[in-house]
Amino acid sequence: MGASRRKNYREAVPGRANVADTPERDAYYDALERKEMGALWTVANKIEPWHPMPQSVPMIWRWADVRPAILRAPELVSPEEAGRRVIMLVNPGRREVSAAVGLLYSGIQIMAPGEAASSHKHMASALRFIMEGSGAYTVVDGERMTLGVNDFVLTPNGTWHEHGVDASGSTCIWQDGLDIPLMNALDANFYTVHPDLQQKTNQPTDSSVRLYGAGFVQPAYLRHAWTKPYSPLLKFEWAPTYEALTRAAQVSDGSPYDGIIMEYVNPITGGPVMRTIGASMQLLRAGEHTKAHRHTGSFVYHVAKGHGFSVIDGRRFDWQERDIFVVPSWSVHEHANLSDRDDACLFTFNDLPVMQALGTYAEQAYPDNGGHQTVVGRA
Repeated sequence: MGASRRKNYREAVPGRANVADTPERDAYYDALERKEMGALWTVANKIEPWHPMPQSVPMIWRWADVRPAILRAPELVSPEEAGRRVIMLVNPGRREVSAAVGLLYSGIQIMAPGEAASSHKHMASALRFIMEGSGAYTVVDGERMTLGVNDFVLTPNGTWHEHGVDASGSTCIWQDGLDIPLMNALDANFYTVHPDLQQKTNQPTDSSVRLYGAGFVQPAYLRHAWTKPYSPLLKFEWAPTYEALTRAAQVSDGSPYDGIIMEYVNPITGGPVMRTIGASMQLLRAGEHTKAHRHTGSFVYHVAKGHGFSVIDGRRFDWQERDIFVVPSWSVHEHANLSDRDDACLFTFNDLPVMQALGTYAEQAYPDNGGHQTVVGRA
């Protein structure tokens, strides 16, 4: 690399690398690089930081900007040409991996009445959150599910899945969420197109909701029949989700950091809906302003209802319904509902299952200013 192009990551702290550059050392480093080797002490402080140093930056994609862009896409490309007609949400700090934040991908997909995307499967776990339109459906391993606004549906890794809109429906738009960047970082990604392009349904429509959607868990001898590593409940409908939040708000103060928050869970295990992606919905009461905290794990937020703002690492991001914003790992964040009459709801998907499985989850309250950040900028 050469001394003039090599950055020195010295720190004058006991126990940290603090090696000064000299011509002799620079020649040594160059000799190592020619053999595809390197001296750890030249990068140790960079690759082992004192705390998480995410490359992602806080971002917001406002629906007023996103919607016109995605409505233009059907004029330019068909589902058959594109495979999936999606506008990606790309974080400036993660452009090289097409991530919205951390190692999470997100995009906005549009389909017109009568259109259907081909069936496929991949190693990445995926989800859909419906934004607008009627008549949308997803088929996952032979189960067809009808989808309405604010419904949340899973397409777990390794499952055959496809999407479409009934001819009698209207143009539908939804948010996609996947861990494609994670699978690529692990060199573990696969993608397969169904040999028939479309799969056949092999069970009644919305059968998983009929079996598991009422909040009851089947007896043990029936639960043992489900051996797959993801939730047998594949669709979480908006109406019962919102009802659960509002009922909880009547009897609980909730979290000082997230308001009334509920995780979508696997009804068999009580754990996350998929092994690498978790999801939740939170409700902020009228006028509520949460305290600030930070934790490991990357979060993609979708404003399902209401309007307000979030402060992320000192910057204020005002949001309204359908806006999407992200909180990078270890970023201090807090949320506020600007309405003095109505509640606000935030859907989020995240990589917390990965953090928890690896034992790398950490959380810290923000101690200053009564638990709130000083706003130093505004997006």
